[in-house]
Amino acid sequence: MMHPCVFIIFSLVLLRLQNTTANQLLAVEGGGGDDKCAAKKCLDKERDALLQFKANLQDPDGSLSTWRPEDDDCCAWEGVICDDQTGHHVTGLHIPSAGLEGEISHSLVNLTYLNRLHLSFNSFHGTIPRSIGFMTELRYLDLSYNSFYGTIPPEFGNLTNLQRLSLEDVGICRSESLEWLSHLSHLEELAMGGISLAKANQLVNMISTLPKLSFLSLDGCELSLVVHPYSSSFLNSSSSSIHTLSLRNNNLTSSMYRWLFPLTSNKLRFLSLSGNMLDGLPKYLGNLCSLEGLYFNYNSDVVNFPSFLYNLSGCTSLTLQSLYAERSQFTGSFSDDIQKFSSLIRLLLADNHINGTISKKFWELSNLKHIDLSQNHLSGAIFENIGNSMASIINLSKNPLQGVPSTDHMSNLSYVKQLDLSSCNLGPHFRRWIQKLEKLTRLDISNTRISDTVPPEFWNMQFRYLNISFNNISGQVSDLSSRDFAKTIDLSSNSFYGPIPHLPPCLASLNLSRNKFSGGISFICQFVDGLLQFLDLSHNSLIGQIPDCLWHFKELKVLNLGHNSLSGRLPPSIGSLIELEVLYLYKNSFSGQLPLSLKNCTNLNFLDLGANRFSGNLPAWIGENLSGLYALILRSNNFFGTIPLQVCQLPNLQILDFSRNNLHGSIPSCLSNLTRMAQEGLLPPPNVHPYTAPSYSHRYLSYTPKMYNGTREEYDEEEYVDHAMIEWQGDEREFTRNLGLLKSIDLSSNNLTGNIPHELTNLHELLALNLSKNALLGEIPQQLGEMKNLLALDLSRNSLSGGIPTSMSQMTSLCYLDVSCNNLSGRIPSSTQLQSFQPSRYDGNAGLCGPPLSRKCPGDEESQFGKSEGDEEDIDEDWGWFYIGGGTGFATGFWIACGALLLNRRGRHAFFQFYDNFKDWVYVKVVVFIAKLWWIAHM
Repeated sequence: MMHPCVFIIFSLVLLRLQNTTANQLLAVEGGGGDDKCAAKKCLDKERDALLQFKANLQDPDGSLSTWRPEDDDCCAWEGVICDDQTGHHVTGLHIPSAGLEGEISHSLVNLTYLNRLHLSFNSFHGTIPRSIGFMTELRYLDLSYNSFYGTIPPEFGNLTNLQRLSLEDVGICRSESLEWLSHLSHLEELAMGGISLAKANQLVNMISTLPKLSFLSLDGCELSLVVHPYSSSFLNSSSSSIHTLSLRNNNLTSSMYRWLFPLTSNKLRFLSLSGNMLDGLPKYLGNLCSLEGLYFNYNSDVVNFPSFLYNLSGCTSLTLQSLYAERSQFTGSFSDDIQKFSSLIRLLLADNHINGTISKKFWELSNLKHIDLSQNHLSGAIFENIGNSMASIINLSKNPLQGVPSTDHMSNLSYVKQLDLSSCNLGPHFRRWIQKLEKLTRLDISNTRISDTVPPEFWNMQFRYLNISFNNISGQVSDLSSRDFAKTIDLSSNSFYGPIPHLPPCLASLNLSRNKFSGGISFICQFVDGLLQFLDLSHNSLIGQIPDCLWHFKELKVLNLGHNSLSGRLPPSIGSLIELEVLYLYKNSFSGQLPLSLKNCTNLNFLDLGANRFSGNLPAWIGENLSGLYALILRSNNFFGTIPLQVCQLPNLQILDFSRNNLHGSIPSCLSNLTRMAQEGLLPPPNVHPYTAPSYSHRYLSYTPKMYNGTREEYDEEEYVDHAMIEWQGDEREFTRNLGLLKSIDLSSNNLTGNIPHELTNLHELLALNLSKNALLGEIPQQLGEMKNLLALDLSRNSLSGGIPTSMSQMTSLCYLDVSCNNLSGRIPSSTQLQSFQPSRYDGNAGLCGPPLSRKCPGDEESQFGKSEGDEEDIDEDWGWFYIGGGTGFATGFWIACGALLLNRRGRHAFFQFYDNFKDWVYVKVVVFIAKLWWIAHM
């Protein structure tokens, strides 16, 4: 207990402090009343400056809604920071990610006490105001991630109190000189990523003048274009204070290491050289005794991995904790020098060309927690020593590893939490050592040649991520509803059967496609937490209706129920899928009209409802509301009516398939407005990403924890590759790999009438056009030959008349043509392509003539009259003299040419040089031609 004397003394001191504070407050407040309110409000000058700043901006999110002229106290406004010690002056403006758009007002210069200005992640545009350079009290300035353009104001050199300057991805900006940097002696952090420094000579000199600089980011600054990055006087020593240095995505070659030296020292802890063109590392980087993290990802020049490690083997090998070098063009063996890196925690070398075996010593590195050696050429009996590892994350997928991991090898992996052995050979039996890995939360053993059933105990494991796809695993799946921790389950491409079991309610991704599951899908109503982003139940034997409980799925991006036996109408709640990007219901028995609520799915860009029993008019709202669509497939249904003109309002559309319905009327000429079909190249629509080109994919989170990142949980991003069933050259094919390149229109097997609009010929990048089996009239458009990229054209079984346009002789890429069963007439134009098709492709046109048809055109018949036996003998004699003369001429010419080459040394060299060049030219042409044929064959 406290002594009584101490308690009394403490009470007196506290009372004294209370009286002093009260007197000070009374002095400031002037005794209360109106003067009290006046003392607390901000200055009118600063309040007006803020209101003028707001007046220049659009604020769709209402982030500045508290900034009202009638409110006197701007210190209470959102994002405004005041300081009582300066007399209620505004000292900070903190409004990042506020959705603001417009130009920054010069009025901010009136905030003379402002020391923090944070405006990042907005849509500010125009030039960066030079007046910011006169706000000399600034210590923190962040304008990153906006849309400015022009030059970085050199007036920033006046901000001599600045400690942190962030201009990362500020817009399309440049700085032709960094001289202004040399005045910022207090600067500690500098981020200028995305700003062009191509003309900023001696930038190393300027940076080296900043004695307190500890963080420097110059990512994507076009540093490879700098002609004179330094002067020689700065290269002899290094006294840099930088501890984090990032030079990513600059196309730098190894010549940059000369000017990198003065920016490095033993204070450097993190170095990023990713996204460049380096062929190795200099030895001085191996002597950085504080380096903890080295980022060398996505390097585009070949690097010898043993040499790379050798040059890092100085004191850096004792401190380096993280080496990120995925897709770095590493070659050579998995060097034993890796054993020297005793502090290594994370080693990520995926997708390289490293070969050889891994020594036992590597697995004994005690600090190594995350190993990713996937997609290399590692071989040998690696699994013999893997049990010595203390790593929690191991990825050896897609290597030609020898042997099958046994219980003795793998059961000792007591620390492993994430294990990826995909595309390794684990089969044919399901490995029971997996159940002994008690801490395992992520398992990927997809495509591992397993042909077996799953042990019942396996389903009791505590997986957050499970992928056993692309095997031949059979049996029924146990009840998984109690696995609340599970986020991703992928059992696709196996032989599981029976009803789909109860599943964890918090799943983010579920893929049960290409199995033998049966029964209904009412189980999806269990997912009440709204976390599901990916659901693929395609290629099973599911029946029944889609339950009307889809309002739970606010985050769902991909819904694939194709190739089942589902039926009934689409539920109205399908309109609740506001994040949906892919809806694939192909080949079911759905019926009725499309629900009006589907128009609420405005993020859709892939809609395939083909091979069902949908009916009614084609909805106009598809073109009005779903502007992001790049694929619209409604083939093989019972739709009727005309093609709505609103379809022409889909600028991203590149696959349009309305075939095999009951549509009538004419083909809208406005289809020429489908600009994607006229644009060259692979241009992904909104929310769609180029996959392994030329495919399209959709990204979603699989919620896979990366445990190596401490307590902060991160999530993996998965990809779903789009695919579609398309009629191609008379056959139905599934497109996946080349879907991103496909640009096609199929309106076949309807009741369309009228002429073929000549405007369609403006779609110069169209690859396939199928208008067959309709009732089209008139002539084939004369400009059709301008569609030189067409690979497939089907106009058969219509009532077209007139001739085949002569311009079609220019369609050299045409691989499939069918104009049979029309009323065409006249000569088939001469070309390599048109004569290469079977005569059946022209059948049913009584007036057509000329090759490849046997029917000759008028005037082609040669008169046989007037030819006598003597004439024929004269012809034979002429041919005889022709052969004699030709043979003699060839022999004479041959020896003249050879004699000249033998006697004339210069001529001989010139001839064979020409021959070599000509041979190379022919080789290139042949290779390109074969590549084109291969692409067409794999469409």
